[in-house]
Amino acid sequence: MTPEQFRQHGHEVVDWIADYWARLQQDPGSLPVRSQVSPGDVRAALPAQAPEQGEPFAAVLADLDRVVLPGLTHWQHPGFFGYFPANTSGPSVLGDLVSAGLGVQGMSWVTSPAATELEQHVMDWLAELLGLPESFRSTGTGGGVVQDSSSGANLVALLAALHRASKGATLRHGVLPEEYTVYVSAQTHSSMEKAARIAGLGTESIRVVEVDDELAMRPGALAARLERDVARGFTPVLVCATVGTTSTTAIDPLAELGPVCQRFGVWLHVDAAYAGVSAVAPELRALQAGVEWADSYTTDAHKWLLTGFDATLFWVADRAALTGALSILPEYLRNAATDAGAVVDYRDWQIELGRRFRALKLWFVLRWYGAEGLREHVRAHVALAQELAGWAASDERFDVVAPHPLSLVCLRPRWADGVDADVATMTLLERLNDGGEVFLTHTTVGGAAVLRVAIGAPATTRAHVERVWALLVEGHDWLANDFAELARERREAERRERADAERAAAEQAAAEQAAAERAAAEQAAAERAVAERATSDHAAAERAVETPAAQDETAEQAVAQADLDGGPAQG
Repeated sequence: MTPEQFRQHGHEVVDWIADYWARLQQDPGSLPVRSQVSPGDVRAALPAQAPEQGEPFAAVLADLDRVVLPGLTHWQHPGFFGYFPANTSGPSVLGDLVSAGLGVQGMSWVTSPAATELEQHVMDWLAELLGLPESFRSTGTGGGVVQDSSSGANLVALLAALHRASKGATLRHGVLPEEYTVYVSAQTHSSMEKAARIAGLGTESIRVVEVDDELAMRPGALAARLERDVARGFTPVLVCATVGTTSTTAIDPLAELGPVCQRFGVWLHVDAAYAGVSAVAPELRALQAGVEWADSYTTDAHKWLLTGFDATLFWVADRAALTGALSILPEYLRNAATDAGAVVDYRDWQIELGRRFRALKLWFVLRWYGAEGLREHVRAHVALAQELAGWAASDERFDVVAPHPLSLVCLRPRWADGVDADVATMTLLERLNDGGEVFLTHTTVGGAAVLRVAIGAPATTRAHVERVWALLVEGHDWLANDFAELARERREAERRERADAERAAAEQAAAEQAAAERAAAEQAAAERAVAERATSDHAAAERAVETPAAQDETAEQAVAQADLDGGPAQG
């Protein structure tokens, strides 16, 4: 593709993206938020083999509409309320375009000094905007770097903590079985357990610390577990505290956890992937009071700060522990600037060797919106979430089940007695998502299914929040009426079954009574027959007894008659 061809088709691509965004904002109903395709549909629309010859660019754009768009869940849709937001914006896309066009590999300072120094500077800007401690600035002992994800940031934080706890021994012989322990709560993101597996610690190294009624880690419970493990010969490595958990945005008390970690010499890592960027608004910084105790900290600009994925902001207070864990310098990477120790080589701050010029899009976003524009973006979504929570709290059909200081609201629908609440809630969720206007996700709180409404898509306005609330209420009422009708039908069926059973029982009782009466009659008849036979037999017996006497009397009478006649009696 020549520069002129790139210019022409680049304009076409930008127009396509602009048209897509305009469609999301002006005609969102034409695009279901959640993709409606079935598994395998996208692949079935693609040719079995790669093309032998190049194709016109127009054909590629046509297939974006034909194949790709139907297979997308639209994260920038104003009706997207699922997971956490994955923001992008015009300046972010343009910054990424420039980064892609430049095509630099920023693994070391020498490979592109601007890629390193611009990133250092932008990360210092952001540390200031978020009110993070001075120890995280590049001018001190720490510094910041743009990672690919908070999962990656959690891993490198653990590796740095291992390096410090082992005094570098893990670099030589790895980790020993049942030596090190890591502390999380039941609300900590699963990526920390994955990090423990990748680091060689294994799942059994994980200690789950109890939470309070607001799902925040209990400092006393953490201290008790640390004391017990130290007494048993374990070496505590890292405590992962969360500011804004994935399920409910619960917030661990950093100001209380920090002194506990310091007392035991354990690394405190703060995972603020979603919520950390909210600190751009000073009034929200109290949510992470105590962040100065942190040894490392991560938050995602690609969730809520109008910057496209991947843009995880990661800071350490002591960069020596991080680079000590990750730095390897083969001869082919040596250079004078690195050897002099005068520069930062970001290849030593991450798992990968190579890295894109990620900081450009952040720089574009900061330059375009300014700090006040970013604050307005965050504040608007927080205000909408509080309004939604207020509607739900005053409605007898829903409960707000967790604190909601930011832009996530967790709702548990109320259902009638006898209804399986979890099944009903998940049915409501699927009904809303199938409708195409909105997309929500769920979690569990206290063992019960709840709906998560995460406000954060750049195009979302109050009208869209009103609409999702209306759909929630309508869906709840429809299902509640359906369940009530089913309950009525079930009760009627049960009534009919009882009536049928009672009728059958009565008929059975009548039949049994008739049978009993017949049996009794038959028995009585039999008894009469027996009695009659007995009477007849008795009479016969009596006759049989009387006959010889009569014969004797006749004989006597004959003798007597003979005497009278004067001759022998004739036989």
